Amino acid sequence: MKTTAFFTRILSWLTGSRLTVDNSVVRELDLNRFLGSWYEVARFDHFFERGMSQTKANYVLREDGDIDVINTGIKDGKPKTAKGKAKLTDTPALFRVSFFGLFYSDYRILLLDADYRYMLIGSGSDTYLWILSRTPQLSDSDRTTILAEAQRRGYDTDKLIWVKQD
Repeated sequence: MKTTAFFTRILSWLTGSRLTVDNSVVRELDLNRFLGSWYEVARFDHFFERGMSQTKANYVLREDGDIDVINTGIKDGKPKTAKGKAKLTDTPALFRVSFFGLFYSDYRILLLDADYRYMLIGSGSDTYLWILSRTPQLSDSDRTTILAEAQRRGYDTDKLIWVKQD
């Protein structure tokens, strides 16, 4: 983990971006409870999901120990699917995810409900943030808890886009 953090800082320095948030991961993860379907309740805006609604992620354990990542959603009235792969790391709640061949990015579980009902996901920078839930909608108390944690970590929650889930 120290090596990953070191290289993330070097890359940030070289690209001129600075990590302005606490993107440390949760300490424990039961992979079997994590697997399955998650609704994307909210996200920061980024080009690859811009304009999408009804977004959902499905995580399936592969025979080789990696995880298939299947993201689905609706854009311009048409279903869209993106298939990727997540590699496990020595840190249980830190994956390396790729949708583009050899290019991998951090997938960091920042908050995970004890019953695996919702989670807050970040990356190696402060430009990506997702709120995922096992259900299409969050309760008011869960939403408050997640937003408070994101704010405590330094994320600007006003930038979140709340995903339409019909």
